Amino acid sequence: MMMTALKRAHRRFARLDRTLIMAVVLLSSVFPVELFPNTPPAPKGLDGQYSGKQGQVLVVKVKGEEQATEVKGTFLSRTIPFFREFRPGEPAGYIGLLGIDMQDEPGTYELAVEVKQGEQAKQLSFNVLVAKEKFAVEHLKLPKEKVDLDEKSVARWKAEQQLVQQALAENSRLKLWHSNFVEPVSGKRTGIFGSVRIMNGKPRNPHNGEDIGAPMGADVAASNDGVVRLTVDHIFSGRGVYVDHGLGFYTMYFHLSDVLVKDGDLVTAGQIIGKVGATGRATGPHLHWGVKLNGARVNPYTLLDLPFKNGSSPANSIATPKPETTSAPEAVPVKQ
Repeated sequence: MMMTALKRAHRRFARLDRTLIMAVVLLSSVFPVELFPNTPPAPKGLDGQYSGKQGQVLVVKVKGEEQATEVKGTFLSRTIPFFREFRPGEPAGYIGLLGIDMQDEPGTYELAVEVKQGEQAKQLSFNVLVAKEKFAVEHLKLPKEKVDLDEKSVARWKAEQQLVQQALAENSRLKLWHSNFVEPVSGKRTGIFGSVRIMNGKPRNPHNGEDIGAPMGADVAASNDGVVRLTVDHIFSGRGVYVDHGLGFYTMYFHLSDVLVKDGDLVTAGQIIGKVGATGRATGPHLHWGVKLNGARVNPYTLLDLPFKNGSSPANSIATPKPETTSAPEAVPVKQ
């Protein structure tokens, strides 16, 4: 009699255990909370490693996501959109261009990538090693009024900066550029990207573009396809053009003597958009060529090394990291 009662009690407890286990499973699927608070989070960088110097552009590839509806990354609070890659005979994938800002602190940071497929999403994690670049130091002598601004000039400069921020606040969701990039004008590099500028003995912000010396009135070409987002005549940059290439990718062309396009114009790679000049804060005719990639100021000459030749998709020069990767693939090099 006692044995029968014990068996019945055992069966009741077994049913209760199964019920509790099923309830925990259902709750964890509906409410994805951490049931075991002492469980350590998944280690970062499981999906690969990248490395690059300040001012470089890294090409990040996510393979085997043919059904993905959106792929988007986050790096140092900057959004990195990915675009679809098609290569005959191979599974489709996605590519993201990650810009390392000229003043990003050296160290290792996470690139967190979200791959969406309908209502579902999965997370990928890459480690990005940011290495210090050795930037030059430039000493410049300029007229005092072009270095030390009066109150009226300061107010104008602030208004101009606000205008640019507003114009570039909303990124195009479409990839507008194609194939390889082109140098906008041929000439001698007279102002090096990232160089620390000492103006009239006072340190100023580092140079965020490349200065290319060329004759007054020389043609200035668009580096790639895009839409003219803004044309300006500013106190420092003079006459200039901002071209939006899509997905947070902008090129800038400053100190022009003439601007040959207007806001909203569609342009193609190599199209003449202006003429070399010396407007704004300039000591002689040259082009200031700048790039902003998802908020990061990068070296324009890295564009010429991106592996998108003749309209083809990236090939062997792209580092495709794997979970077992132990060394960081090389980034696209900067021209010196």
